[in-house]
Amino acid sequence: MSELSSPHGSWPSPISAGDVARGVHQMAYPSVLGDEVWWEEYRPAEEGRTTLVRRDADGTVHDLLPDPWSVGTRVHEYGGRSYLPVPRRDDKAIARVGVVFANSADQRLYLLERGAREPVPLTPEPVVPGALRYADPSLSTDGKQLLCVREQHAEGTARRSIVSVPLSGRAAQDPAAIRELVSGAHFYASPTLSPDGTRLAYVRWNHPRMPWDGTELRVGELAESGLVGEYTVKGGVDESVLSPVWADDATLYLASDWPGFWNLYQAGLKGQAIALYPAEEEFHSPPWRLGDRCFRVLDSGKIVALHGDTAMRPSVYDPDTLDLEPVSTELTSWSQLDSDGTSVVAIAASTDTAGCLVRLDPVQRTVEVLRRSVAEPVDPAYLPEPHIETLPGRYGATVHANVYPPTNPEVSSDGPAPYVVWAHGGPIGHANRSLDLVKAYFTSRGIGVVDVDYGGSTGYGRSYRKRLHKEWGAADVEDCTAAARALVEQGLADPERLAIRGPSAGGLTALLALTGDTFACGVSYFGVADLLGLVETTHDFESHFLDTLIGTLPGFVETYRERSPINRIGEIDVPVLLFQGLDDKVVTPDQSFRMATALGERRVPHALLEFEGEAHGFRTEAARVRTLETELAFYAKVFGFEPDVAPMELTTEPPEPRTAEPEDDLPVAEPLPEVTPVSGVTAGTGEPVVREPVEHTPVERTTAERE
Repeated sequence: MSELSSPHGSWPSPISAGDVARGVHQMAYPSVLGDEVWWEEYRPAEEGRTTLVRRDADGTVHDLLPDPWSVGTRVHEYGGRSYLPVPRRDDKAIARVGVVFANSADQRLYLLERGAREPVPLTPEPVVPGALRYADPSLSTDGKQLLCVREQHAEGTARRSIVSVPLSGRAAQDPAAIRELVSGAHFYASPTLSPDGTRLAYVRWNHPRMPWDGTELRVGELAESGLVGEYTVKGGVDESVLSPVWADDATLYLASDWPGFWNLYQAGLKGQAIALYPAEEEFHSPPWRLGDRCFRVLDSGKIVALHGDTAMRPSVYDPDTLDLEPVSTELTSWSQLDSDGTSVVAIAASTDTAGCLVRLDPVQRTVEVLRRSVAEPVDPAYLPEPHIETLPGRYGATVHANVYPPTNPEVSSDGPAPYVVWAHGGPIGHANRSLDLVKAYFTSRGIGVVDVDYGGSTGYGRSYRKRLHKEWGAADVEDCTAAARALVEQGLADPERLAIRGPSAGGLTALLALTGDTFACGVSYFGVADLLGLVETTHDFESHFLDTLIGTLPGFVETYRERSPINRIGEIDVPVLLFQGLDDKVVTPDQSFRMATALGERRVPHALLEFEGEAHGFRTEAARVRTLETELAFYAKVFGFEPDVAPMELTTEPPEPRTAEPEDDLPVAEPLPEVTPVSGVTAGTGEPVVREPVEHTPVERTTAERE
């Protein structure tokens, strides 16, 4: 077919906003026992519900939880692994595997027995709904108890511990049946029992550190009174230790960033830990969510490990030969590994394949796709292939970025293209190189995307992460601006048609970047506008995050003000688009509302779209379609092209003042069922994670509606 000539942004594309919103059933946290595999699966068309799915040995797939059940934990607000298959035995001693899960609505643990129609509760109903939360489960050696992290909310405070929950169900009526094993630290992760059941290993850390700053791997002996004789095996204030796994009763494997990257280590109960395979690459993903596993020990003694930079790939490590042998696969971005000692499962993707459930044979080194997340794949000819670039930043600093050029087999267009800089959330996160239909939605219409891993991003070692210490709102803005200018200098990007967008922490970066003269417009998804306000309102997990990113208060109060977009309105003269969930407790709705008010008072063109029932990230099909089409219409209005969506109107008036609403009893984010986290200042990869929404009515304040 002959190519057409069409202005950038107006290229005819087969990818609609509806395709993007409902096209992917995101899968997470696979588990395997023998020939059976379980996983969480997000259903966008079912009001953002996340269900549990099991695949039998013959390939038959079963949905385990009917509507309205939905899986998801809110521990640490970003949640994580929230279920676990548990072998149960009937009178004939035949193993029947049930599953324990956290229900997103009430946060209680439930047990669904094999063949049962309804789950039964394992934990008590708290006085305040959602005040008792559980995550990161593991099974006791005798199979009668579930070990997990528990989070208790009361009177505006959060308390965490590691507890043991009986699978008999008696704790549902008798809270005293839940046994607290260890408490006292601010945060816990990865409770795991030694094979003989006598010792418990776990990870802990305290404010003001985040888990990538400094954690401790602790070990203690189990006694009737709880855990006794505890001591630190490895870790500290300047070392991040993650994901302990027992190799035998006296040996642990773990990931530590002591050498500058998260590498694999072996540690005995005493003595020095030993690096297994020193390398300047990561063997663990950033620990935003609980239970995200990147290596597993096989019955053979070998280790299946994921490693790389921001895109991790699988290899098999042999402790006897010290060899790390890669597994050949076309899937280039792997995550969420699990194994029963023989079988290995994971979520894997590539630049043209959305995340799918796979099984890896560690002996034959083969990979089998068990389930794909996209029922009707997009024609690969419309999918952009990222160019991995190292661009020059300010003062000679290196800026990592993935450049997605406009891609459409039906169209040719001369000259530089409009480009949108993406600033990921976190800000301690990174850009994802796997297939993202949101990017393809824009690139197939002629708008390029450059996804920037600014200083502070994970995947490049501890020193690159620390570039953002005391520099958030400065270094990230400089790197994003430098990436845009580098594309202009290469002749790829049109200097008059540059935009920047970002979610959450990336929203702050985007809004601050508009104070310069590089960008023609900007888009903030539930972005941070007021840092001092964020300190007062954000949830406990990140309540001291800014101590590292900006500085401790009150000493750095002027820096907080200077790096807050709300205080830099006088420097913003270009159009701004703001999206916000009205149930967001991470970056509260007042941040976007005040930003819109300040822009209106200066007569700066803007639009504020708020969504009832949505929290920190947009999860439902209706909200995601609306935001995506509005974002395209916004670029069309600023850049001057005809879009294939309804046009939008901007306003130069502030929104009508609103009365303050009473705060909730629990000053924390709503349920965060698993899809990719956005960070809260926040969650890591920039993908949406929110509670199960209710009604989704967008409230748009524009000139047209005023008239």
